[in-house]
Order: sequence, then structure tokens, then C-alpha cells
Amino acid sequence: MKYSVTGPQMKKIDQDAINRVGIPSLVLMERAALAVADEANAQASKRGRAAKGGKRPARIAAVCGTGNNGADGIAAGRILWGMGYEVAIFLAGDPDHATGERQLQEQIARRLGILVEEATKASFAAYDVVIDALLGIGLERMVEGEYKRLIVDLAAQREAAIVAVDVPSGIHGETGAVMGAALPAAATVTFGYVKSGLLLYPGRAYAGQVHVADIGFPACSLQQAGWDAKVLEPSDLACLPRRRADGHKGTFGKLLVVAGSAGMGGAAYLSALAAYRTGVGLVRILTVSENRPMLQTLLPEAIVDVLEVGPDGEWLPKAQREVKSLCGWADAVVMGPGLGQGPYVEKLVEEVLSCPCVPMVLDADALNVLADHPRLLGYLEGNRILTPHMGEMARLAGQPVGELKANALKAARGYASATGAVCVLKDASTAIADPSGAGYINTSGCSAMAKAGSGDVLAGVLGGMLLQGLEGIEAAAYGVYLHGLAGEAAAARLGEQGVLARDIANAIPFTTILGNGAEKHE
Repeated sequence: MKYSVTGPQMKKIDQDAINRVGIPSLVLMERAALAVADEANAQASKRGRAAKGGKRPARIAAVCGTGNNGADGIAAGRILWGMGYEVAIFLAGDPDHATGERQLQEQIARRLGILVEEATKASFAAYDVVIDALLGIGLERMVEGEYKRLIVDLAAQREAAIVAVDVPSGIHGETGAVMGAALPAAATVTFGYVKSGLLLYPGRAYAGQVHVADIGFPACSLQQAGWDAKVLEPSDLACLPRRRADGHKGTFGKLLVVAGSAGMGGAAYLSALAAYRTGVGLVRILTVSENRPMLQTLLPEAIVDVLEVGPDGEWLPKAQREVKSLCGWADAVVMGPGLGQGPYVEKLVEEVLSCPCVPMVLDADALNVLADHPRLLGYLEGNRILTPHMGEMARLAGQPVGELKANALKAARGYASATGAVCVLKDASTAIADPSGAGYINTSGCSAMAKAGSGDVLAGVLGGMLLQGLEGIEAAAYGVYLHGLAGEAAAARLGEQGVLARDIANAIPFTTILGNGAEKHE
């Protein structure tokens, strides 16, 4: 598992390592510069421009601001110069405002005879690789003036490979927002811990290939400063509980899927299929009568129960008894995919929510009911997982989509705190938070998953995670991550254009052998 941090948190980590632990700042800076130089060397090699030999050595420019980010860039340029590259260092900003480290690195470069000029005199078209060390993680205001002009000029140089130092210039280190102007990178070398803004869009799109360089920050400094979010890796799937060799279908959990209005039976099918593929032992689907023939044909492994409603879709006492009985049977519930907006849906959602001891995943139309009937929010405390996409979240929280996207993790945290539920705010980079403020940022998945029914599959996977023995935010984070890996696996076999939602569900077993993790102990 990795940790993502904000700019202020990273500064605390840096200061703790230097001031309390006693690691010299120039040691950390030299290791950072080495990591940047390695990536610049790799980018030059990709373009057939080695340090020595061939028609000419690669030309590398380091464009550096006045902060320690700029000092890192100068030091990386000096290391590349020592490797035999043609290097020029271009300085931006008021030299009187330069940090001590930036001034020292400039002095070293000049003493060695490396070309050092003001950035306004630079012709960036002549360079194969450009090290972007203009602005770092401390950026909090819109970029303007000289820095904005440089970013625009550099972005126009399509032939040069941009290697960003820590974060691409103009990207907010916490939110990933473009602060007026930003410089797209082929690769970003970030130090110690990945910055949250490199995981969230649009920052993720600007960062290119992200490399997290270990430059020597001790783990105790992270503990002192704290982190913004956790980030799962493939190795973390080994933590999922083992599947007992002597188990039976009841051992692996009973899931109730409340889904599907007339004509929307596919949503119920996809959620139930995904739950089975995730390892659930027994699935029952509560749906309207019109969906029963299709579901029994497509998924004979599931038990299909019919929700009895009146001729005009009104709620009947008989349905109330049925819901109570099924919720008493279930170990977990998934509710909402394809439920529609019928007259009975509000009462159905309320009846299911009133079963307080059953862990639940609320998706799609169940969320729409919550948005339309805020009185039902009182039922959300406990082991509840909400899975809104940005549009649904806008209705739930009463905020514009643009405002939510500007800080997705903050939005998820705020809604989780307000409702007492885990919030899975679905987007290209999904943010997950619980009422305590704990957060995850998901990094798995691809654009192939932008297909109808993908969210229904996720709901089923999350139900499966609840029955794996995970709870709350862990069930949500592992489920979202596994869902993304399944999407990647499906795209690898079928191509990004051809993936259907059921392909994602059917790819779940190929992402990992569920149950090969550490054995769960009661």
C-alpha cells in the first residue's frame, strides 16, 4: 500500500526529516536530482539521443524557478552535464527571492562552466528533453506573468520530452487542478510519496508516467506529518481472506440484490453476476415480475424473487413483509441498480434501509431516492456504502459538478461526514472516504469501462467485498480497485472500444486469484 500526500504534508515530512531526524537537506536534494537525471536520461535514450556517440549528444534544458524545486532542476542538469549531455540551465523569477539551496546550486553550475541564462532568452525548440522545475508543490494561486508565459511557450514545444520535477508546473499538488496554465509532462518524478494531485484529474493527465523516487525520507516522518489518502497496489490483494477449503455456499455469504424495474433487468443481472464472480456464495435478486424470465435464463445460479406491487405500481403490505423476510435472510444488500422511479420505489428503499444490522451498498436509483427524500438520510449510519457518480453527487450534496470535481476527495469526505456512510465518489479517479475522514484514491481502471452497466458491476463487486469479511472503507476501496483491474484485464483482451459491462464482471477472476491472501482469523 502506498500513501498520497498534499503539498503541506510533504513539506512537514521534509522538515521533520531535516530538523528532527537530522538528514541534511542537500543529501535529500542530491538524491532527488539523481532520480530526475535518470528519467531525463531515459527520455533522451527513447529519442535516440545518447549522452555520447551518434550524430550529436542530446540537448537538455533545465528550466528552473526560484524555489527548491528549481534547485532540484539545476542539480539534475549538472548531473546530466557530467554524463556528457549538452545542458543549458534557464532561470526564471526574481533572483533576489531565490532560496539558499537554489542560489547554491546555481553557483555550483556556473563554477563548472555550465551554460546558465535567464529563461526569457531561451529557445526551447533546440532541446530534446526539458526538465520542468519552474513550480513545485507549494503552488496555491493562479499562475500569471513570466511563469505563465514560460509554461505556454514550453507547452508549444511538441518535440521536446518534458520531465516534471515533483509535479508538472501549474498543477495543484492536492487537487490536481490546473492553476491558470500547466505544462503537460511525458514523465513526472515525484519525491518520497506520490502527491494526490498526480492521481486526480486533470493533474493525472498532465503528469504522464509518474515515478515515485525514494530519496531517503524515513517512515517516522510520514507518521509525524500524516497523509492525505491511501493508494492500493496489486500486492495488497494478497490481504483478502482465504477461501476456506471446507466451506459451503453459506460460508461465503448471502447477498440480496434489490434491483431492476421493468425493462431494466440487465442492471440486476450485472450486479448479481459481479457478486458471484467476486466470490459470493449465494445471491437472491428481488425485482419486478417482468424481469424474472430473463434473469432465470441469464443467471440460473441466482434465486429470483418477485416484488409484488399494485396494478399502478403502488406499494403493497405484502411487499413490505417480503422485504423484511429477505433482509433478515441476507448477510449484505446491494440496492439501486435499475430500480427506476416507480411509485413504489421510495417505500421499497425505506423498507430496506430500516433493516439496521445489514451492511448495504446503495447505488443509482437508491441514491436518487435519497436526493429526493432527505428524511431517509437518517438511516445511513452503520455499514453503508454509497456509490454516486458526479451527477448523482451533485443532486445529493446540492453542489455543482464542477465544484465537486475541483476537489473530489474533499467532496467525498464532506458527504461521508454528513451522512455517516462511506462515500465512493465515482470518476476517472474515484475518491473514497468514510465519516472519520480516512480516504483512498483509486488508480486502477481505464476508459474502456465508460460503458453502460459498469456501475452496476461495481455495486455487485462491493457487495462481494462486504461478504469477504471487509467492512466500511476497506470493502469500498478494495472493491473499487478490483473493479478497475477487471476493466483493465477486459480491455487487454478485447480492446478499449469493445468492452461491455459483463466483460468486466467476467474478468474479475483473472485480476487475481481471490482468497490467495492471508488467512482471516476471527
